[in-house]
This record gives sequence, C-alpha cells and structure tokens, in this order.
Amino acid sequence: MKFKSEPRAIHGGRGTYIAGSDSGILDFSASINPYPPDIDLSVPSDALIRYPDDEYLILKETIARHHGCHPEQITVGNGSVEVIRTLCHTVLTSDSTYYVPPHTFAEYELSARLTGASKEYEKEKATLSFICNPDNPSGILIPKDTLKDQILALEGREHLCCVDEAFIDLSDPSQSLTDFQNSGLFVLRSLTKSFAIPGVRFGYGIGDPELISSMEVMRPPWTVNAFAEKVVLSAFSRYSDLETSRKKIFNEKKHLIEAIRRMGFSLTQASANYLLIDTGYNAEEVTKQFYKSGILVRDCTSFDLPTCIRVAVRTAEENTQFIEAMEKVVSCMRS
Repeated sequence: MKFKSEPRAIHGGRGTYIAGSDSGILDFSASINPYPPDIDLSVPSDALIRYPDDEYLILKETIARHHGCHPEQITVGNGSVEVIRTLCHTVLTSDSTYYVPPHTFAEYELSARLTGASKEYEKEKATLSFICNPDNPSGILIPKDTLKDQILALEGREHLCCVDEAFIDLSDPSQSLTDFQNSGLFVLRSLTKSFAIPGVRFGYGIGDPELISSMEVMRPPWTVNAFAEKVVLSAFSRYSDLETSRKKIFNEKKHLIEAIRRMGFSLTQASANYLLIDTGYNAEEVTKQFYKSGILVRDCTSFDLPTCIRVAVRTAEENTQFIEAMEKVVSCMRS
C-alpha cells in the first residue's frame, strides 16, 4: 500500500512541550491574548455523558446573531485548521488549482496540496485562494474595502477566496468581511487567540449556504465536543470585553516597538497582537540565544524568512523580561 507522505506544518506555541511546564520559559511564539475576557471554563456534568448536537443549532444561531447573518451560512470545526481542511476537500479536486501568497500560514498550502490540487501562482486563475488578514506572520491588516474590491473583481469566475480573520478581533474588527455576503467569499474565524483558549479548539467559517451545506457533509460528525460548545457560547456572551483587550495590547505593543527599534531591528507595521522582527541575523541562532535567556520566540525560517522572528505581545511584566533578554541577545549576536 502507498500512503501520502507530507511534512507537517510548523507552528509556534510549543513552549510547554519543549521545555516542560515547570521550566519558567516564557512562550512568545504563540500569539494569544494576554488580557482575555473572563469566561466560564467549568465542565458541565452532561458534557461527558451525551453526544453534542451534530447540527450545532444553538451554536450556529449564536454565531449568526453576532455577525448578522443566518445559521445556514455557518460551519464549525475543531479549530480553524480543521475548517481549512474541510474547505479544501469540499472545493478542490485533483483537477483544481489553489493560490497561497508567500510567507504565510503553512496550513493553507498543506491542506490544499493534500487534495491533489495544483499550485497556481496567479490568484485570478486559481479555484481557491487564501488571504490571512491580518497576515501571519507580518501582522499587516489589509483594509476591508481593498479586499471587497478584489473579491468583486473575480465575480463570475469559478473562484473562491478564503479570508482568514483569526487575529482580527485583536486587531481591528471593523475591518472584518463577515458582513459582506458574496458567493465568492468564505471567511474563516477562530476564538483560540482572542479568548486565550487554544486547548479548547474551536473555529468556524461563514460562507454561501450552498458551500456550507457541502462542507457540513464533508465535516466529521460531532467535531466540536460538548465542553467546547459550552465554552464558546460563554465567549460570545463576553465579546464586548475584547475592546479592553485591544486597548491594553495596543499600549503594550507601542512599548515593545520602541524597545525593538532602539536595538536597531526593523519590524512590520503590525496591527495584530504580534510583531515580525527582521534581526538581520540567522533566525535559528537568534532563537537559540533567546531560549538561553528563558524566552521562546517564533523562528520564521519556516515562513521562508530566515532572518526574522515573530514575537507575541504579552503582559507588561513579561514584555519587560523580553526586552531585557533582547538586550542580551543583541550583545551576543554583535560580539
């Protein structure tokens, strides 16, 4: 028998697994909200003894109400990556093509390639294209009107654009495309980063009802467990609290940017809760030096950015520790 053999995509957020939970290592490689809203994380007694509603009617109604759309436009999954996989296997075949921009989230490329589809280097010619907004790892946010114009320009073609808004709630939610209904658009969302619940695993997508209906057939049954469903419903009841998170992150980010520029490093104009830093040195070596100082940063070599690292914005105290570690790293790299 022959099996597909593809390398797994590389992700940040592995600090605990690399160093151990008691190591004291600060993980700046995972871009999680350092000031999350207080939500109910208790385990309901019936979450372990009943099957979830595989149609997720209450959950989809809650999401639809939040975004001003209809439940028939919502699909859910065990994290946004599962939604990406389901989307690709719904839309793409071995005769299809996909477009993924350079230097972006690796799961787009992997999920599309697993369908047998071919890569296309001109977005307009592809069956399915991906845009991460704000981008990962640069954090740059494309204005809503710009994306709408791009999508409208492709109307009438056999083309679907997936816009991944995993970080937009910690950036500028007014630039979200969730209120723009177009059959050529699929908006991917996640609560993982915004509510600091990566272990819960929940993502969802908003798209044309016909597409969503097909994705719901492709999606494995009970993909969102009852505990995750309860936590997500609690999170949607506290969505307005993210305004406080954004303000605190913005203030801390300013402090980090000033310190990074003082060190002579260049960085992107990131609107998100993380920063892409071009150190000018080998990123693997820079990452090792940070680790010696108790800081885990994201080596962006896997994004084909061999001199760049990505760092999350964390609490004031933790950011101060990062700045102190950065001073040691700079001294070491320049000596």
